[in-house]
Amino acid sequence: MIIPLGDGAAVATSVAVWVLTSLAVGWLAVRWSDAALDRVGPVLRLRPWEDGGRFWVRRLRVLAWKDRIPEAGAFFAGGSAKRSIGRPTAQALRSFRRETVRAERVHWLLVASGPVHLLWCRPTVGAGMVAFGVLFDAPFIVVQRTNRGRIERVLARREPDGGRRAS
Repeated sequence: MIIPLGDGAAVATSVAVWVLTSLAVGWLAVRWSDAALDRVGPVLRLRPWEDGGRFWVRRLRVLAWKDRIPEAGAFFAGGSAKRSIGRPTAQALRSFRRETVRAERVHWLLVASGPVHLLWCRPTVGAGMVAFGVLFDAPFIVVQRTNRGRIERVLARREPDGGRRAS
């Protein structure tokens, strides 16, 4: 702990930082280009064991609960809600795939910001803040990975490049 705060003040500060970090990352995320969202990179790449998102459906029954978690994709101007694809054209599927990448990146960035709480929280409270970040964001990450796997399977059937070309 670099900034000594009592536990109550540390928790209050952490709540404010979680909210501000979420808003800042969300605000930045709507400004990411399509080209940036077409690249998933090593963290977001779906792994073979995920079986195109089917693992999450089988093991965590994600389809039974995914519609119960909040959707804030359209919170900022330029953002996009992910409740439905609309008419499932190839272009709409590619766009929706980008939105799953955007949302997953946002939640991974929020998880990655967890250790900052150790600056003002004693180690046990800081560990609780980090655990909160992981437990809060994990369901959102799982839903986005499931949706992206489903979309990629459809695009792979429709298009030779799996829908990764620019819209």
